[in-house]
Amino acid sequence: QTNLKQMAAPGPKNFAGWPEAEEDGPSYYWQGNDTLRVPRSMHKTSRQSVVSNMLAAGADKNGIAFVKGGVAGCRDDSDHEDVFRQESNFHYLFGVAEPDCFGGIELSTGESVLFIPKLPEVYGTWMGPIASKDDFKRKYEVDKVFYVEEIPTYFAELNPSTIHLYSGINSDSKAEGIPATFEGIEKYNLEKKILHPSLYEARVVKNDEELKVLKFANRVSSAAHISVMRKVKPGMMEYQMEADFLHHCYYHGGMRFASYTAICGCGPNGSVLHYGHAGAPNNRQLDATSVTLNDMGCEYYCYASDITCSFPIGGKFTQDQKDIYEAVLDANTRVIKAMRPGASWAELHDLAELTIAQHLLRLGYLRGSIQDIVAAEIPGLFMPHGLGHLMGIDTHDVGGYPEGVPKFKSLRMNRPLLENMVVTVEPGCYFIRHLLEPALRDERRAKLLDDSKIRSQLGKFGGVRIEDNLIVTADGVELMTNVPRTVKEIETVMEGGPFPLADSDYPIPRPAA
Repeated sequence: QTNLKQMAAPGPKNFAGWPEAEEDGPSYYWQGNDTLRVPRSMHKTSRQSVVSNMLAAGADKNGIAFVKGGVAGCRDDSDHEDVFRQESNFHYLFGVAEPDCFGGIELSTGESVLFIPKLPEVYGTWMGPIASKDDFKRKYEVDKVFYVEEIPTYFAELNPSTIHLYSGINSDSKAEGIPATFEGIEKYNLEKKILHPSLYEARVVKNDEELKVLKFANRVSSAAHISVMRKVKPGMMEYQMEADFLHHCYYHGGMRFASYTAICGCGPNGSVLHYGHAGAPNNRQLDATSVTLNDMGCEYYCYASDITCSFPIGGKFTQDQKDIYEAVLDANTRVIKAMRPGASWAELHDLAELTIAQHLLRLGYLRGSIQDIVAAEIPGLFMPHGLGHLMGIDTHDVGGYPEGVPKFKSLRMNRPLLENMVVTVEPGCYFIRHLLEPALRDERRAKLLDDSKIRSQLGKFGGVRIEDNLIVTADGVELMTNVPRTVKEIETVMEGGPFPLADSDYPIPRPAA
């Protein structure tokens, strides 16, 4: 059972995405039933945050921020239309679902302007009624709406002293943002240094409405992970776990989009950090003796969840599996207990690596002193990724590396924690052949590794990752993820027991039901 039962309340009365009749009052995004009603006024708060950051960075107060939304596309050179998902920055600022739009924020007043495509009459036949400028203004609660073809006229009449454009590098993708443009833009004073970091910094700290959406996405995705746990059986395929997860999120949560491609790695596939890609589409058969690593999340109103559960397909951990699982769980909970505003993310990462290494030493996978193990960079062989990342409209959300902050190879962020940041904590321990085989042949490292014990796991026990999503609070953190975590909880739930357990042995406070 989940707490996401269907409600008898009426859902939104829409025709082709627009209200059947004019509605007075605030506008909401809502998928009906027991899904979350999100006030579109939250985007005004977002715009205010960006303007404040821009002015503090020296932006021209008589200027305008001008941005481009996402573009509709087809698969390669076919006419197969991909389901459109709005560009993340544009969603943050305007919440507009439709493609091919532009937007602006007048810095002197904070007023918002939306530029929409003027659609041909035939659009109404294939895609539904063509919304008017007033429809867009009312639905998205913006101050002004024009057609895209009216952009040059709008700017000529506004005559801004500066047009601030979005241009910069995303530290995760290494891709460069595309500045908005229009015919004649070169006549104006263009500035490309301020908007990008101001927008990223605004997205780092979530407002109250954003946190509600992220909590909802986590609530639904947590319940979906539990659904998978309860239904899994030896002989099923990995993709059936993915299918059940996606079904649960869409059916119960109205979540059409996954936050990322599902990772359902059984046995040795659990050692592939981003398994589930096109060349390895979650297609191994599940066997009773293996642990599966399921890293899956769905998004609501473009806001992500990113949860990983590792559990035995047969419902019971072997001793070796339990030992590794509890090492990772210890790292996870130690980090969560140490989190608070001002805490160093790099130091928290080191704490997770050290904790897992200490367990591996105790279990006999490692030899020597913990000091020598750390000096030889052994912990990174077993956890070759960072502790986690910022999360929001993007799974790997922006702002992890403010300008001038040194970058670390495996860390997606390097900055102290701030109140109302949302982060993932996802330590892992893996037996990755192409990392461990060279180490076993390396004279300096081999003496710190137990060859036979490590080889006994290569190609068999892929790995364990435990990933939770948390809000940094004034004095610690708030856990959003709500899934079985301890060995006792997992084995109880997989044999049909209740969750949460009345006598849970999990040390972190969980979300209220």
